[in-house]
Amino acid sequence: MDLLLVPYWADRDLELIQWPPCLLASKIPIALDMAKDSNGKVKELKKRINNDSYMSCAIRECYASFRNIIKFLVRGKVENEVIDFIFSEVDKHIGDDSLLTEFNMSGLPSLYEHFVKLIKYLLKNKQEDRDQVVILFQDMLEVVTRDIMMEDHISSLVDSIHGGLVQEGMIQLFASAGAIKFPIQETEAWKEKIKRLDLLLTVKESAMDVPSNLEARRRISFFSNSLFMDMPMAPKVRNMLSFSVLTPYYTEEVLFSLQELEVPNEDGVSVLFYLQKIFPDEWNNFLERVNCGSEEELRGSPELEEKLRLWASYRGQTLTRTVRGMMYYRKALELQAFLDMAKDEDLMEGYKAVELNMEDQTSGERSLLAQCQAVADMKFTYVVSCQQYGIDKRSGHARAQDILRLMTTYPSLRVAYIDEVEERSQDRPKKINQKVYYSALVKAALPESINSSEPVQNLDEVIYKIKLPGPAILGEGKPENQNHAIIFTRGEGLQTIDMNQDNYMEEALKMRNLLQEFLKKHDGVRYPTILGLREHIFTGSVSSLAWFMSNQETSFVTIGQRLLADPLKVRFHYGHPDVFDRLFHLTRGGVSKASKTINLSEDIFAGFNSTLREGNVTHHEYIQVGKGRDVGLNQISQFEAKIANGNGEQTLSRDIYRLGHRFDFFRMLSCYFTTVGNYFSTLITVLTVYVFLYGRLYLVLSGLEEGLSTQQAIRDNNPLQVALASQSFVQIGFLMALPMLMEIGLERGFRTALSEFILMQLQLAPVFFTFSLGTKTHYYGRTLLHGGAKYRPTGRGFVVFHAKFADNYRLYSRSHFVKGLELMILLIVYQIFGSDYRGALAYILITISMWFMVGTWLFAPFLFNPSGFEWQKIVDDWTDWNKWISNKGGIGVLPEKSWESWWEQEQEHLWHSGKRGIAVEILLALRFFIYQYGLVYHLTITNSTQSILVYGVSWLVIFLILFVMKTVSVGRRKFSANFQLVFRLIKGLIFLTFVSILVTLIALPHMTLQDIVVCILAFMPTGWGLLLIAQACKPLVQRAGFWGSVRTLARGYEIIMGLLLFTPVAFLAWFPFVSEFQTRMLFNQAFSRGLQISRILGGHRKDRSSRNKD
Repeated sequence: MDLLLVPYWADRDLELIQWPPCLLASKIPIALDMAKDSNGKVKELKKRINNDSYMSCAIRECYASFRNIIKFLVRGKVENEVIDFIFSEVDKHIGDDSLLTEFNMSGLPSLYEHFVKLIKYLLKNKQEDRDQVVILFQDMLEVVTRDIMMEDHISSLVDSIHGGLVQEGMIQLFASAGAIKFPIQETEAWKEKIKRLDLLLTVKESAMDVPSNLEARRRISFFSNSLFMDMPMAPKVRNMLSFSVLTPYYTEEVLFSLQELEVPNEDGVSVLFYLQKIFPDEWNNFLERVNCGSEEELRGSPELEEKLRLWASYRGQTLTRTVRGMMYYRKALELQAFLDMAKDEDLMEGYKAVELNMEDQTSGERSLLAQCQAVADMKFTYVVSCQQYGIDKRSGHARAQDILRLMTTYPSLRVAYIDEVEERSQDRPKKINQKVYYSALVKAALPESINSSEPVQNLDEVIYKIKLPGPAILGEGKPENQNHAIIFTRGEGLQTIDMNQDNYMEEALKMRNLLQEFLKKHDGVRYPTILGLREHIFTGSVSSLAWFMSNQETSFVTIGQRLLADPLKVRFHYGHPDVFDRLFHLTRGGVSKASKTINLSEDIFAGFNSTLREGNVTHHEYIQVGKGRDVGLNQISQFEAKIANGNGEQTLSRDIYRLGHRFDFFRMLSCYFTTVGNYFSTLITVLTVYVFLYGRLYLVLSGLEEGLSTQQAIRDNNPLQVALASQSFVQIGFLMALPMLMEIGLERGFRTALSEFILMQLQLAPVFFTFSLGTKTHYYGRTLLHGGAKYRPTGRGFVVFHAKFADNYRLYSRSHFVKGLELMILLIVYQIFGSDYRGALAYILITISMWFMVGTWLFAPFLFNPSGFEWQKIVDDWTDWNKWISNKGGIGVLPEKSWESWWEQEQEHLWHSGKRGIAVEILLALRFFIYQYGLVYHLTITNSTQSILVYGVSWLVIFLILFVMKTVSVGRRKFSANFQLVFRLIKGLIFLTFVSILVTLIALPHMTLQDIVVCILAFMPTGWGLLLIAQACKPLVQRAGFWGSVRTLARGYEIIMGLLLFTPVAFLAWFPFVSEFQTRMLFNQAFSRGLQISRILGGHRKDRSSRNKD
C-alpha cells in the first residue's frame, strides 16, 4: 500500500515532482551499481540514467531528501560549515554537469549503506541510539572526504573551516552535545518523509508487481483510463447539482455476526474459512493492520471482533458494504470542497491536518472542516429504505441493531421505514383500535454535549413521519419500498442502488462530472432524463460459472448498453447504478412501477416510462459502480427465470405496445430485438427444434423419409449436408460468447480475448449457455401462456457447496429434465426406424446439436455442481431423494420436505390460468399421443396390418395397466392392514399374469427385444400426456375421484425420471478422475490464483469446537 502513495504533506524544500514509490522502486540500487561499475565511462552512465526518466527522478529526489534531512539534523556551528561546504561543492558541479568527472563514484555504495542505517535509526527515533547516529555521521563524512571527494576539494574544505582544523581532527565532529538534533520531535509530515525515503532506498520490487492484489490493479487501471475519456468539466462543489442515493432493503444480511462467520455448513466450511481462502492476501493484510499474527489473537477483544465482522461483511453482498461504498460520495465531496475553499496554507498542510486541527471550533467562526461537511451535506443525501426496520426494532432483532450501528458510524445516513401503529379510531361511535401506517425517516440521535456525564445513548431520532392512507406494500415489494421513501430524497439527481452493490472512492470523485451531463443536450434536442452507468461484477473471481456470468453481464453493461444508447436510442433502465433526473420522474409517475405481477421487472418500466414521456436515456462509461451477481448454477437459473418471467409480463404490457406504436420503424425493430424480441426469438429457436424433430418423427414412421431417400437429388445433396453441419456448429453455442469476445478485445486486447474465449470453451461455456437457453424458454413460454410471474429470491450468499440431487430435481424437473427426455425419445425413435436406409454421417450432421442440447439439459446441473461426482455425496443424495419422494404432503408441509407438496406447487400456474391457457396446455399435451399412434404399427406383431383396431387395442392395454395400478392402490389402502396375505397373493397373481402374457407374446408372434423397447417408447409418452391433461383439468378429475390415482401415476413417473438421471451420475462417480476433472473445470480461476479450493470443497478446517461450546 505504501508503494502506491504519493506524499500527503507537500515538502516545498524539494522543489520537484514526487512520483508514487512503486514507479521509483529499485531505481536507486540499480543506479548505484551502474555508477560503481562505470569505470570512468561518464557519457555512457549519463545516457543510461537519462534514458530512464523514473531513475533520474528517483536520484534527484533522494539527493534532495538526503540534503534536507542532513541539514535538519546537524546543529553544530562547525559541523554546519562542513556540511554546507560539501553540499555547495556538489551543487556547483551538478550545475556545471561535471559531477561524474570531479567525484569518485565508486564510494557511493558505502555512503548508501551508512545512510540506510541512519534512516532506520530515524524511523525508530530512540534516545539510546544517539551514539550510533553520531558514529554514522562521522563514518559518512569520512567516506565523502576520503573516498568520493578529490584532493583539491579536501584542501578547500580544510581552509574554509575556522580554527584551521586538520583532516585527522575532523573525525571528532558531531560528538558534542548540541551538534546533532536527535531524537526528533516527530510530526506526521516528518514520519511520511522518512518512510518514503526508506522505501526509495531499500525496496527492490518491480513496479509490475505493485499492487499485488488483482482487484486493486483493476481499479487503478480503470480509474487511470477513465481520466482520458470524454467527460464534462467539474464545477465547484457549491455550484454542482445536488443528488440523492436511494437503496431499498428488506431482510438481507446487514452485517455478518460472529456466529454466522463461524458456523460450518454440511461440508464443514464456515463463511470465515471460505473468505480466508478466497482472499488470502487481503486476510494477511487485515491481520497486519490490526497487529495480530493469527485468527486466534482476534478473539477476546470486542473491538477486534467487530473489525473481523466488518472485514468479512465488506467481502459479501451485505448492506454494510453498500452503505460504506455509497458514503464515499460524501467523503469525496468533503475533500473536493476542501480543495475549493482552502487557503494556500491549508492546502500545503493537507486535508488530514484540517481534520486533526479542531482548535478553531472554539472561536465564533466555523472551522474549515465543518464548512466542508456542511457543503457536502447540502449536495448529497443517502436514504436506505429499510421496509421492516420498525418491526425489527420492536422485536429486538439483530438487524435493527446493525442498522442502528450503521447510522451511528455514518451520521449523515438516513433510514426510511414503514411504521405500523395501533391507534384508537376517533371517527367511529365505538372507539376500537385500528392499524395506522406511517412513512418515517430517522437518523442516529447524537448526544447533546460531548462532556455530558450521562452515557451516550446511540438511539435513532425521527425526522419526518407522514401518515399513509393504508398499507404501503400493495404491489411488488421492492418498487413499493422505493416509492414510499422517494419523498425523503433531495436534489436534482437520484441514483437508485440495490443492496448488493458497492462503490469506490476514486469513482465517487467523478460524480460532479457525471451530474453535469444533465445540462448537455446529447441528441441536440433534449436534456437527458436518465444517465446510464456501467457496472463492475465483483463476484466473478472463483468458479467458472461466476466468470461466465460476470463476462456476460460485463459485455451487456458496456458494449451492449453503449450500442443501445447510441445510435439505436433504445436504452432503458436495466439496473440500479443509473442516475435519474429526480424532478422529471417525480412529476411523471416516479422511478418504479409497482403493479403486482405485471411489473415484476420494475427497473425497465422506469426506462419505458421515461422514453414514453419524451425523456432521453444516455450511457456513460467513465464511471462505474460495483455489483454482486449470483455465482452458483441454481442461483443463476433462478435469476434468469425471474428475468424471463419479467420479459413475459413485458410482452403482455401496454408499455411495450405503446412504444411499438410510437417509435419509427428502425427504432421499433431495435426496441423489439433488445427487449422481448430476444426472448421470443429464443422461444422460437427451441420450438423450431421441436417442430423439426416431430416432423422427422412423422417422416420416419410414415415411411416418407425412406421413399425420399431413394431419390438421387435428395440423397446426393452435399450443399444441404454442409449447411446442416455449419448450422450445428453455430447452435452448439460458440456465438453466444461473441459479445464477450468483442468487449474483452476492446478493453484488454484481442489476444487476451481470444485466449479467454478458448479457455471458456474448455470450461464448457457452451454447456452453460445452452442450459440457460432452456431456462429462458421455459419460464418465458409459461408466463405467456398462463401469466402469474412471481419474484424469485436468489440469495446473496457464498456458493461453493454441493447442491443435493433433490434440490436440482425440484428446480429443473419441468424446465429441463422433462423436455430433455422428450427430445431424447424423439432422437432414439428417429435412429431406430431410420438407420436401415440412412448413413451414420447424415444422422450425426442432422442431430449432433440436438444431442448436445439433450445432454446439456439433462446433466449440466450435475456437471456444474461442486463435488457432484464424489461417491459419498452421491450416497447421501440418493438417501435424501428417496426420503423426499416418499414423504406425504399436506397443509404446512414444505415443498422441500415432500414430493407431494412440491408437485401441487408446480401446478400453481394452471390455477390462475384462463380458459385459453388451459386449452393450449391440453392441445400441447396431445403431441405425446403421436408416439403411440406411430409406433404400434411398427411392432413385429402388427407389421402386416394397418387396421385401426391395432390403435384401439393399444389404448385398451393402457387402460388395463391403469386399472391394475388403481386396483393395487385401492387394495393397499383397504387390505394391507387386515388382510396382508390376501393382498400379497393378489399382487403375486398380477405379476405371474404379466410374465405369462409377456412369454406368450415372445413365443408365439415372435416378439423381439426391440418390440419391448418400442412398446415402452410408445406407452410412456402417452401416460405423461394423460397426466398433463389431468393436471390441466384438475377440478373435473377431483370431482370424478381420480386425483389420488393421478398423483400415484405422477409419483411413478418422477421415480423413473430420477433413476434415469441418477444412474449415469452414480456410474461416473465410481471413477475418481471424473471428480478431479470437474473440480479443475469448475474452479480453474481459483487454481490459477493458487487458491485452496480443494480445502474449501473438502471441508478441511481448523476445529473451532472449543470456542463454540457456549
